[in-house]
Amino acid sequence: MQPVHQLLSRIRWDPRFRAGQFAIGYYDRIERRVRVVPLERVAFPRGDRFVFTLCDEEGALHRIPFHRVRRVYRDGRVIWERRGPATRAER
Repeated sequence: MQPVHQLLSRIRWDPRFRAGQFAIGYYDRIERRVRVVPLERVAFPRGDRFVFTLCDEEGALHRIPFHRVRRVYRDGRVIWERRGPATRAER
């Protein structure tokens, strides 16, 4: 399986691949569920290879580690999913 940071990098930089609407499903430890957010709301801090940032509906900035990403969607369909015990427990 391709690491999620490599997939996200390809979405950002490959003009042929990035056609479509992308979203990220990440595990929210407070809500104990997978939250899905449009990729447009996600930022990738320069020089930090382990997290992305997300501005929520109230305007608060969150730093989300890549290991909490569970799914990546393209046009509403899952194109990448992290397998394992945590994923099954979150459903």
